[in-house]
Amino acid sequence: MNIPVVDLSDFLNNDAAKKSAFVEQLGKAYEEVGFVAVKNHGISNELIADLYKYVQDFFSLSPEKKLKYEIPGLAGQRGYTSFGKEHAKGSEAPDLKEFFQYGQTIEDNEVVSEKYPENVKVEEIPGFNTTFLHTYRAFENCGKALLQAIAIYLKLDTHFFDDKIHNGNSILRAIHYPPITQEPKSAIRAEQHEDINLITLLVGASADGLQILSKQQEWVPVTSLPDQIVVNVGDMLQRLTNDKLKSTTHRVVNPPREFWHTSRFSIPFFLHPKGEMSLACLENCVDKAHPKAYPDATAGEYLDERLREIGLKK
Repeated sequence: MNIPVVDLSDFLNNDAAKKSAFVEQLGKAYEEVGFVAVKNHGISNELIADLYKYVQDFFSLSPEKKLKYEIPGLAGQRGYTSFGKEHAKGSEAPDLKEFFQYGQTIEDNEVVSEKYPENVKVEEIPGFNTTFLHTYRAFENCGKALLQAIAIYLKLDTHFFDDKIHNGNSILRAIHYPPITQEPKSAIRAEQHEDINLITLLVGASADGLQILSKQQEWVPVTSLPDQIVVNVGDMLQRLTNDKLKSTTHRVVNPPREFWHTSRFSIPFFLHPKGEMSLACLENCVDKAHPKAYPDATAGEYLDERLREIGLKK
């Protein structure tokens, strides 16, 4: 499936016509598909290459070394989470993955209502921690611009999301799907799910496998070119817009048998707001034809609920 491709430079330059066209293209894609590919996103190829190298180095560490970075009580929100700990909402089968999560670092002394846990520093791999921080900031900048375009599409102030995502609870997750060593119980590495957050930004995975569920209820493979990132709507944005912008169901399937011996790496950035942001449906997204579909909740309350549903929090 060729998902819509948008050029972020059209939004960031001073050409009003190009900017307006970008907003319309992005908004329509999120209403109709839920995913877009973004080029000229501002995250350098060198940074992405460094990130993948360090991620592969980390998952190549011995199990004993990796387990040093699995910290009880953090609900998988920082550091390492070992194989088979997480499952999709509504599924009891664990996803066939291990992952490492890196979160917000507040550098401007802003006091936020929730206390974020410290990031877990990896000692064995020089450059790992600084590369994660630089990548995190690059994703934040890209995501901020995309949310500004979404705000315009929703007829909100351009900067509606800015203060809500500044020092927000976003997560950079490095995922490793290990080689398949025996006949799997399922053809699915990560069961079908929707993301929890506002939007998810994904640099190209190291192997195919991502599929989205189309409006026709068909599973369709999604690929992007090396110079593009894939960005999809999450459940928080769906709730906020009262289903105007749809959170798209997606999954990761096993590779063909001849590639069972290979690993798959994937690095999504889950863009979250601060926990106190209200997810109450926007007034201009509610009318007689579209009655309010969700109870009011804050982003923090909703995140807590979902982390329990997927098995990361007790």
